[in-house]
Amino acid sequence: MSRDKIADLGIWKDQISIEPLTGGLSNEGWKVTDAAGTHVVRFGHDYPFHHVDRQRELMTTRAAFDAGIAPEVEFSAPGVMVSKFIDARTWQEEDVRNAPDRVAELIRKFHEDLPQYVSGPGYIFWVFHVVRDYARTLQAGNSPFKNEIGRYLRLAQALEAAQIPMPIVFGHNDLLPANILDDGNRLWLIDFEYAGFSTSMFDLAGAASNSGMGDAEARILLESYFQEPVDEQTLKAFDAMQCASLLREAMWAMVSQLHLDAPGADYGAYAQENLDRLEKALQQYQEKHGKLPQ
Repeated sequence: MSRDKIADLGIWKDQISIEPLTGGLSNEGWKVTDAAGTHVVRFGHDYPFHHVDRQRELMTTRAAFDAGIAPEVEFSAPGVMVSKFIDARTWQEEDVRNAPDRVAELIRKFHEDLPQYVSGPGYIFWVFHVVRDYARTLQAGNSPFKNEIGRYLRLAQALEAAQIPMPIVFGHNDLLPANILDDGNRLWLIDFEYAGFSTSMFDLAGAASNSGMGDAEARILLESYFQEPVDEQTLKAFDAMQCASLLREAMWAMVSQLHLDAPGADYGAYAQENLDRLEKALQQYQEKHGKLPQ
């Protein structure tokens, strides 16, 4: 079915070869080669339950290309986006842990440059609002995690209270290792469904928590980003935001379990994986900063 949709797009030059791209948990990706080169075809619809708007994603992807951070969009239509294929390696967790200074540089470039290119209404991504809205979705559905929602909300409130005032930037807000590509010379970012105005803390914490950074790597990440030593208040907010990032990722999977069915995706297992990481991160937070309010 998807192969037929790809063939029927009417944009290809001569014969095409089609290969599936694996690894996505919510979108369907294909690698397509024709006489003009190699391309990535990405199918995805609006997901109101995840606050995903494909027109906003398309705008951001084009803005990221203009900023020199993302591959070029070659074609778009409702439910599909075709981008130039970048011959690059998809990063794994250890790649992020091994290069926190490079990741910091990439994040800072995104934050500083994207506002010059984004257009249309401003979209706000605030992780604590996302968690509260996910809680409403889970309460309305038949989630196996439903009985834990009250605890998640109390935790989110305590983590939000640990944040500090920071300037507003335009964030990626989904810094999984797989969204970073390395062509051997430079790094690229992809997948902008959740991009929007935020503070830098969520992207920094997401890069660290999603790759399992230790304290030493995380400090390099922060000091490379801010280009100066960080104080204890910033470190406390960062550690709290790492917990918030893992909570959001776990609840993303819980909501996906109710609404999505990507081939090969086990949303329940992914939720539990992130809950396990969250418990470890909370323990480390409390060892360093004391108990969170209940």
